[in-house]
Amino acid sequence: MTLVIRSLGFVVFTYVAVAILLWSMQSRLLYPAPQTPAPLTPGYAEVQLETADGLTLRAFYNPAEGDRPTVVYFHGNGGTLSGASVSNAALVEAGIGALLVEYRGYGGNPGEPAEAGFYRDGEAAMQWLAAQGIGPEETVIIGNSIGGGVAVEMARRHDPAALALVAPFTSLPDAAASNLWWLPAGWLVSDQYRNADKIAALDLPVLIQHGDADTLIPDAHGKTLVRLARDGKFQSFARSGHALSFERRSQEARRDWVLGLF
Repeated sequence: MTLVIRSLGFVVFTYVAVAILLWSMQSRLLYPAPQTPAPLTPGYAEVQLETADGLTLRAFYNPAEGDRPTVVYFHGNGGTLSGASVSNAALVEAGIGALLVEYRGYGGNPGEPAEAGFYRDGEAAMQWLAAQGIGPEETVIIGNSIGGGVAVEMARRHDPAALALVAPFTSLPDAAASNLWWLPAGWLVSDQYRNADKIAALDLPVLIQHGDADTLIPDAHGKTLVRLARDGKFQSFARSGHALSFERRSQEARRDWVLGLF
């Protein structure tokens, strides 16, 4: 009996220790920010976004052709401006404008990554576009993975023409629970990005793309969000995983959806 009690005590101790370790390291785990500044993508100009808390962030901008709309793109938690330009290649080739946002703490930018800070970065992007004379009615907000959380919040605040989410989650705690089902993820995760709580209030077209082989954020998250959206469309991609945003077929589907709105 003593051996059983000791064994159970060791298991409990190990479980608690792992939970505490993950909690203490969550910022580094959630935001594995690449530090090397991305080289400027041909066709883009480097611009600076000024945040409300005094940071200057590097971003890339490619202006729209004629009366084409402009997308504001928020990449995933391990992304870069170079990757964002790949994810939007098909749209830019069609003359759609693109403002690619780089977060605080990423790609040589100052600051520390966090949900509240990412929202300030998003606000800086929207204000920069407004200063160029590009209003919400000409803007489509697109977010990939954790960037979908920023995209939903910006859509809630600014009422753009449309919103597109690629491989999104219902909330960050839900996404953590999908991968760490054996831990109380809802208590451990500080940043929330509660997309499911916000999306029903958006009175605009919403496109959600998800790969049916996504093991990081299962497509059940995307399907839940599209059911909650007032005007939602779901596109499923067979055999695609979490890198869906980089796939040409997903880009072309986003491009066609955006052009169909204008």
